[in-house]
Amino acid sequence: MPRHVKTAPGRSNQGQSQTELRKTVESLIADIEARGESAVREMSQRFDGWDPERFRLADEEIEAAVQSLPRQTIDDITYAQEQIRRFALVQREAIKDVEVESIPGVVLGHKNIPVDSVGCYVPGGRYPMVASAHMSIVTARAAGCRRVIACTPPTEGKPHAETIAAMSLAGADEIHLIGGVQAVAGMALGVAGLGPVDILVGPGNAYVAEAKRQLYGRVGIDLLAGPTEVLVIADETADAEMVATDLLGQAEHGPTSPAVLLTTSASLAEALPAEIARQLEQLETADVASAAWRDYGEIILCDEDAEMLAEADRLAFEHVEVLTRDPDFFLSRMRNYGSLFLGPETNVAFGDKVIGTNHTLPTLGAARYTGGLWVGKFLKTVTYQRCTPEASAAIGAYCSRLCAIERFAGHKEQADLRVRRYGRLNRPSAGAE
Repeated sequence: MPRHVKTAPGRSNQGQSQTELRKTVESLIADIEARGESAVREMSQRFDGWDPERFRLADEEIEAAVQSLPRQTIDDITYAQEQIRRFALVQREAIKDVEVESIPGVVLGHKNIPVDSVGCYVPGGRYPMVASAHMSIVTARAAGCRRVIACTPPTEGKPHAETIAAMSLAGADEIHLIGGVQAVAGMALGVAGLGPVDILVGPGNAYVAEAKRQLYGRVGIDLLAGPTEVLVIADETADAEMVATDLLGQAEHGPTSPAVLLTTSASLAEALPAEIARQLEQLETADVASAAWRDYGEIILCDEDAEMLAEADRLAFEHVEVLTRDPDFFLSRMRNYGSLFLGPETNVAFGDKVIGTNHTLPTLGAARYTGGLWVGKFLKTVTYQRCTPEASAAIGAYCSRLCAIERFAGHKEQADLRVRRYGRLNRPSAGAE
């Protein structure tokens, strides 16, 4: 039975009411709906100290941001985007249109049509999230979306050059310097020159996530993201230095980011707290990472791999590193996770920044029912059907009787009309018993 060597006291607060957050966001969206750009401008000034003549960056402003950066930075951003684009295009190629003659004379099919207009949110705040531009904009482009606009908040009252460059190189049609609820609501509702769009994607803080939740239905969304999560599954072949490094590397995202070790090694479980403390003394982001580890860090000791497997599926974490003798044991058996990182040679930072898979992933247990953002999220799989006259009469007879069972007279008449026009109810090929 799994035993907690270290518990996460902060988890007891996660179920606290979100009523105030919901009310606040609801009122902000209602204000934007009612007053349009005036409300957006007031919120931008209030929350970001930002009230420019226009939120959309001009081409020359974007080019100036790109030109201000060292060549190495541009090359590194381009390299990362090439990896993400390559994998997204492979995924797109795997999604096929289909057509089949299901029975003689009945043709059924589906097509995969790109969403027309996409709004990508690239967060700022504590850190400028350059990689989020790759994950959303590049992937939407790989899917074939016609229009891709992107918003990011100002950083200390001005554009963050690396983020703007990443958005431009990724292929955004428009770049708007605006953040928070006002950005995502503006894109969804078509306010302040920001939209309207058909789907909103990209991570953000709790207010952005709640705004996406409330706007869902009027527009599509990728998923509802909470604080980033990392689970390290390790046995006696793993070392405390690597485990601590990889846990703290995600804990620095925010003070409520869960970081969990799941292990069959008692010696590793015992050694980890001291190694965490040692590394925190040197880590530049220790103020954030230490709070996350203190309140949301866990060490869980299991008896065998099968027990770790069951516990990992129960947790259903966003990022899962497997530092064991046989990582493929978990690859072939795990069912609930956002993304797997197999073996000591890879890590979550690779996935977050450059390796090619998408880093917008399910949190808060959502991995039980969904994967993360990928090229398929930007596609609508829609169906079609056609019949020969003979097949229409045959299908119509069955449909007529099934409609009668459900007392849908209008539906029944649709079927009966085809039977009268293309055949007779008592014809054997029409399904008469």
